Amino acid sequence: MLHIMALPGIEERIAWAENQFSSCKELCFADSKLSELLRLFRGARTLSQSQMERCGIVEICRRCEMEGGGSCCGAGIEDRYDEWLLLVNLLLGVKLPRQRWKDDSCFFLGPEGCKLVARHAICINYLCKEVIDQVDAEQIARLREKEGEELELLFFICERVKKIVKECGTRKQKGR
Repeated sequence: MLHIMALPGIEERIAWAENQFSSCKELCFADSKLSELLRLFRGARTLSQSQMERCGIVEICRRCEMEGGGSCCGAGIEDRYDEWLLLVNLLLGVKLPRQRWKDDSCFFLGPEGCKLVARHAICINYLCKEVIDQVDAEQIARLREKEGEELELLFFICERVKKIVKECGTRKQKGR
């Protein structure tokens, strides 16, 4: 029988990320490779967000949330976020929330949309039928290209952060 381990609750994952950030931020920010990846990621994130706005997806999603009675950002989506992705958000200057904005929404959704900069792949890629029906396929293809760049950089950032946090822990054990 296959046993699947559940992630700790979102509050515990946030606490872990904040603890690692506090302990390892100097080492993270001193790492030139990570700094460059974060810079490139910010640019890629801006380009994919701009494409979403240009093709009308941001407005479609806003209307759905505010007028349609719900969105794709429902309660439980936060369960996909691991500690590493939360730590990356802290490195990007995000202040992680302490409580849910609406009971039926993702923990990270606020009145102005998602509070995170570095998002899970499903939050980046998912497009509902309403969006698919209303947005030109060519515009969606351009968006997919930009999202791919964002996700690739995010993968490399998470891998680099894992390496740095491991090094940070080793230094602490050695008393440096």
